[in-house]
Amino acid sequence: MSGHNRWSKLKRYKLVVGAAKGKLFSKVIKEITVAARLGGGDAVNNPRLRVALAQAREANIPSDTIARAIKKGTGELEGVSYEDVLYEGYGPGGVAMLIECLTDNLNRTAADVRSTLLNHEGNLGAPGSVKFLFSKQGVIAVNPGATEERVLELALEAGADDVIAHGELGFEVRTAAAALHAVAEKLEARGLKVAEQKATWLPSTLVTLDQPAQARALLELIDALEDNDDVQNVYANYELADGVAPD
Repeated sequence: MSGHNRWSKLKRYKLVVGAAKGKLFSKVIKEITVAARLGGGDAVNNPRLRVALAQAREANIPSDTIARAIKKGTGELEGVSYEDVLYEGYGPGGVAMLIECLTDNLNRTAADVRSTLLNHEGNLGAPGSVKFLFSKQGVIAVNPGATEERVLELALEAGADDVIAHGELGFEVRTAAAALHAVAEKLEARGLKVAEQKATWLPSTLVTLDQPAQARALLELIDALEDNDDVQNVYANYELADGVAPD
């Protein structure tokens, strides 16, 4: 399975696992605050905020908590100021990694990300060292129900680039990042059940891991990074060879 697919499944898994709920809440609320600060508190005119609010609804975050986060972002309430930062690095087996963070302390976050990579057979790279191996794209999750042919037809009519079928999990519609929300709205208008929409980094090439120990080390690294409150998303250009599972 690809690094992106694992990311998607892990995110959905965390939505329903109680032990991860508090950390997930923190990440989503932080994203809402930053989205409101950068684009205003009106979700109609703020695509980033619309995505964050959809994540909040999926995570069942209370509406009053969401409202406070928006007000902190717009300055109506006092709150912490967060910055977007993207770290680049390598994991076990030479896997390229992009690590998206929102932080109120760049020195702390950089040190934490660097030490986590080093403690899990990875290393932090210089800006531009691996970013060229990924492209920013829009990804729309569509719930199962329609046939693959129907989803493909509607997606192409809406301006999407591709559709990936995931069996009982539904479909993944891929589009240009700038067209993400317009395509999602057209799909919904045509009767498809859109579960999630997000601008994400997709790898152009994949590194195949054929050793169980390497696979285990990489997955442990991803989990350790995602356990950091400052880390919002982790992307990695890997796939597991047939028959390989972490030992």
